Amino acid sequence: MKQTITKQQAAQFILAKQGLIGDYRFVGKDGAYEYVRQAGCIQYDPVDVCGKNAELTLQSRVKGFRKTMLQDLLYKDRLLVDYADKELSIWPSEDWPYFSSYRDRSRELGSTFEGLGKLVEQTIAYIKENGPVCSDTLPIDGEIYWHSSMHWSGNWDKKSQAARSALEQLYTDGELIIHHKNGSRKYYDLADKYLPKAVLEAENPCRDDEEFLAWRVLRRIGATGLLWDKNSTAFLGIDLNAEKRKRILARLTEEKKIMPVEVEGFKVLFYFRYEDEALMNEIIEGKHELKPRMSFIAPLDPLMWDKALILALWDFRYSWEIYTPAVKRKYGYYTLPIIFGDRFVGRIEAIPDRREHILNVKGLWWEPDIRVTKKMITALDRTLSEFGRFNDCKSVNFLTDVNK
Repeated sequence: MKQTITKQQAAQFILAKQGLIGDYRFVGKDGAYEYVRQAGCIQYDPVDVCGKNAELTLQSRVKGFRKTMLQDLLYKDRLLVDYADKELSIWPSEDWPYFSSYRDRSRELGSTFEGLGKLVEQTIAYIKENGPVCSDTLPIDGEIYWHSSMHWSGNWDKKSQAARSALEQLYTDGELIIHHKNGSRKYYDLADKYLPKAVLEAENPCRDDEEFLAWRVLRRIGATGLLWDKNSTAFLGIDLNAEKRKRILARLTEEKKIMPVEVEGFKVLFYFRYEDEALMNEIIEGKHELKPRMSFIAPLDPLMWDKALILALWDFRYSWEIYTPAVKRKYGYYTLPIIFGDRFVGRIEAIPDRREHILNVKGLWWEPDIRVTKKMITALDRTLSEFGRFNDCKSVNFLTDVNK
C-alpha cells in the first residue's frame, strides 16, 4: 500500500534531503564534495553576478563554503570534473565510467567529419609538448564545417573555429579534460595526466542504453529528492518521453531503487530513492529536525530544476530574468529565491561591488502572504553577512527597504 503525504511533508522532505532545512548537514570542502556526490551533478553556468551558479548552489547548503573549495575539488584534487550531463555540469570523477557510451557516440560522430581527424592529431601532439591550451592559444587556424555533440554548444552543422572544434571534440571524446578556467574561458589538457588509470579504463557499469537511462533517472531523483511522474525539466539532457519514463520508473521500483508515494491533491505518483525511506518516515512522524534556516538559492539549483513542481508544492512562481529585457522584468537581473524554514518567502538581488568590497542589496521582494517578523530580519541579516563573505565583501549596503 502506497503512503500518502501532505504537500507540506513533501516540501519538508525535499528540503531535508537537499540539506536546506535544520542544522547544516554539509560542512566545508568535504561537505561540498559530499553534496555533489549526493546530487550527482550540479549545473555550471559562466555568468558571475554574485557567484557562478555552481558556487551559489554550494553556498546555500554547505557551511563555510568558499569558492576556492570548488576550484580545488575540480582542478587540484580532481575529485570533480566538468562534463556533459544536465547541460554543462560538474559531477564526481568516479562517475566517469558511466558515460562511456556518451564518449563512444562522440568518437563515432567525430569520425564522420572530413579533416577533423588530422586536427585532432595535431592538437594532441601540441598539448603533449606544451601543456594546457585554450582555443586562442592552440596554433591551428581556419574553420571547419563541424557538428558538436555537446548539446549545449549550439554548433549544429555550422562552421566553427578549427582550434575550438578540435578541442571540443577531444573533450567530448574524453581525451581531454578542463585543466582550469580563466573566467569563462576553458583551458584543456590530457585526461590521463589527471584522472586515475583505474577510472579512465574502467568498464562501463551499464550493460546497455536502457540501464544507463535508468541510472541517470535515478540520479536525477536523488538530486531533487522527490519527483513526480510527469514530463519534468529535471530530466533535461535525458532522452525521455512519457513511455520511456513510465517504463524506467517501473523498473527502478521493481529493483527497489525508488519508492512511490502519493501526495494529497495530486493525481500522479511521486518517487524518492529507496535509501531515503528512513528520512521520509521521520518527516511523516514529525521526528526530523526542521529548525528554520534562511538560504539564497541559485537560479539553476537542483531544487529549482522543475519550476512547475516548485509552483505546485510551494505556490512559488520563479522565472530567471537574466535574459529578459530590462523593461519587461518583474524583479531583477539576477534574483535569487529565498527559503526560510519550509517556505519560499521571497527573492533577493544582492550584487557585490568588488572594488569597494560592499554587498549591495538592490532588490528584496517578500511573498504577498509573508508576515515579516523580527526573527526573519535577524535571519536575513545573518544570511546576508555570510553571503557577503562568500563574495569577499566586508559590509552590506541596503539600497531598498527590507520591509517591502
